[in-house]
Amino acid sequence: MKLYNYFRSSAAFRVRIALNLKGLEYEHISKSLVKHEHRAADYLALNPQGLIPALEVDGTVISQSLAIIEYLNDLQPQPPLLPADPLARAQVRSMALAIACDIHPLNNLRVLNYLRQDLAQNDEGVNTWYRHWISAGFRGLEQQVAKHSSARRHCFGDSLSLADVCLVPQMYNARRFKTDLSPFPTLVAISTHLETMPAFDAARPEAQPDAQ
Repeated sequence: MKLYNYFRSSAAFRVRIALNLKGLEYEHISKSLVKHEHRAADYLALNPQGLIPALEVDGTVISQSLAIIEYLNDLQPQPPLLPADPLARAQVRSMALAIACDIHPLNNLRVLNYLRQDLAQNDEGVNTWYRHWISAGFRGLEQQVAKHSSARRHCFGDSLSLADVCLVPQMYNARRFKTDLSPFPTLVAISTHLETMPAFDAARPEAQPDAQ
């Protein structure tokens, strides 16, 4: 497997966590978002969406981090990242999608670049935007997770899930942009616990070969 990757991409961070949890080996192929390598013709021929990450398996390319993670979960069922019960699976997906669809897209690099370049926002304005959307998303997620977490160690019940895989990269970004996390004690406690696990720790941006 080849993972087209960038150390600071939170979507790629999710996939790295899942690969580590599943014990699957992969080749790291860096595509710098800053240098626009993900928009080069050779990469667009491989992945027409032109986004990071992408996973190549036997010549077939899968894009979108959650699709990749669910493929990995099917490929290697242990440890399971989705509960067996249909209602529980829906709850976990709801938490994961709250991050992957509601928070992250508003704060990814192409949006921030548009704010800076096309709308002439300074760093203070861009950072305020970033923190606003993290906080807005975390408010609902905090309540949802507090209801379903057993001991503030995992987002749902007492087992690892897709929601945990999505939470840690988003929490990393929240800290990086100095978001006030005091209103979200459950999310902070869960992420702090997860970050001690080897699979999560090894997926950190700073631990990647292309870290700058």
